[in-house]
Amino acid sequence: MTEAVDRAWPRTARLDAPQIIDRIADITGVRLILEGPAPGGEVGAAYVRWPDGRRSVLTEGRSRSGPLVDRARQAGIPTARHELAAHVDGARVIVQQRLPGAPPDRMDQTLVRQLLALNDRLAGLLLDVPAPKPSDLYLTSDGPGFCLHQPLAEHSARSAALLDRIHAVGAAYGSAMIGDDLVHFDFHPGNVLVDAGRVTGLIDWDGATRGDRHFDLVTLRFWLTGRHDELLAPIDRRLDGISRRRRDAYWAHISLRMVDWSIRHHDETTVEHWLTVAESGLDGDRPPG
Repeated sequence: MTEAVDRAWPRTARLDAPQIIDRIADITGVRLILEGPAPGGEVGAAYVRWPDGRRSVLTEGRSRSGPLVDRARQAGIPTARHELAAHVDGARVIVQQRLPGAPPDRMDQTLVRQLLALNDRLAGLLLDVPAPKPSDLYLTSDGPGFCLHQPLAEHSARSAALLDRIHAVGAAYGSAMIGDDLVHFDFHPGNVLVDAGRVTGLIDWDGATRGDRHFDLVTLRFWLTGRHDELLAPIDRRLDGISRRRRDAYWAHISLRMVDWSIRHHDETTVEHWLTVAESGLDGDRPPG
């Protein structure tokens, strides 16, 4: 077996909440009070309080996602209102409403059914919006700070073989996602809030885009595979309704995203887990078509 390459790949910096709060005060005159870090997340978020006592969440993200979040909320999806957006030292930061609940301690069929119902609400939400350039899945070239190809090419023989398969899918199917649905783009349990078994929030819409809502179900399935295989059947029934072309392209994207991120930010055990999941959905012996 080829040894993994020991290389310091570029990493995404964690949120520096105290510094950002100071800069927000300098720029806007609003002095937020830091309450502490919010749980979960790869880049981080922080709980803050406004001078009037309101409690919110501070994150880095795209302020342009605000209108998409509003549209999701109008469709009955519990989302957080953006309360402040600012450009701080080259990054966009957002202060948004703090929703009730916390990420689930465990996954079960009831929660999966609720997530499927939320996914249904994303259907056709952008039909009345002029279609921009289709969303890129980055199957043939690097994404903007994520979905990098070289870490997979150099990490190990196993990750390089996965990258070859991702490239083959991209060459056969293209690297664009089309559709008129609203896509969350990071639809997994860590971005769900629940209270007493009920979903109270779908958070982290930073990557929200136009496309096919089934992409989010492929992402959810990827996250559950190998950990909650007993919960996959209702998701698979939904995905049986889409073409192999779409499902393979979406699986290739999330495989690239998760394995690349793990190589650059996590340990070898995590990398191996996501490689196993990725390989389970991309049959390397069959040519795409």
